[in-house]
Amino acid sequence: MTKFIPWIILLVLVIAILALYQRSQHLQRAYRKEVQEALALLSSEADQFELLTEADLEHLPEQVQAYLRKAGVIGKPKVKSFRMVCTGEFKTAPDKGFVPSRAEQVNLVDDSRRVYFMGLEMSGLPVVGLHVYKNATATMQIRLAGLVTVADARGELMNKAETVTVLNDMCLIAPATLIDPRISWEPIDENRVRAIFTNQGITVSAELVFNDQHELVNFVSNDRYLTVSGQDYQSAPWSTPVSDYQDFGGIRLASVGEAHWQLPEGDYCYGRIRLESVAYNVTE
Repeated sequence: MTKFIPWIILLVLVIAILALYQRSQHLQRAYRKEVQEALALLSSEADQFELLTEADLEHLPEQVQAYLRKAGVIGKPKVKSFRMVCTGEFKTAPDKGFVPSRAEQVNLVDDSRRVYFMGLEMSGLPVVGLHVYKNATATMQIRLAGLVTVADARGELMNKAETVTVLNDMCLIAPATLIDPRISWEPIDENRVRAIFTNQGITVSAELVFNDQHELVNFVSNDRYLTVSGQDYQSAPWSTPVSDYQDFGGIRLASVGEAHWQLPEGDYCYGRIRLESVAYNVTE
């Protein structure tokens, strides 16, 4: 019997490793499941391919109209969903260094659903994060090595914060969606407008800043909250300056961006991203 003990130990180790691996992949599986669930909601009706026209822009401020024309959305299909992939750098605290990151997400427009997955490394260990926003309810889970939960955020403040993120996505990744009737507009000056977005009873706003070339160069909101653990929330101005406009499948988008918090102690840039790919009206 003793000659089988090493094999028994090896078998137990293999089973334990497989169990840990399965658990470490939980958020990846959850991301794929959420995406499948979201895309299953899309209609295959013909109106999915209705083209966006000048008439759809008539209610928008001149600055936003010019931005959409420059983006090249006129004559293109109205956007019902989109998928985005980006790479970049991310930091978890002002005194920490940047680490490489990769993220992908899928959004439904009419349903205002957002599923976002990010991976990065901290001290040589993989960290994965899953953000889900659906039915105006948001959750954020972050796990070290896919096993240890380091953040689990949810609640009213998180719901409001992620509603801002949805509006940000619409402005920067899918500008054709700015015709959405849930957005009201207030011109500020020649290069700035305020977008006020309401989704299922949650209202948020942001200041959109344009340059003289009709490009959106910054998005600033006071309705987002900084949280590390998901337990404590800090209200602070949040901005996403963008630049380097490139062509993505016939739509002109900013390919480089940053994410900043304006904290009492100073500016905190916690994210730098490069847009790698965007696909519209995805169904799978």
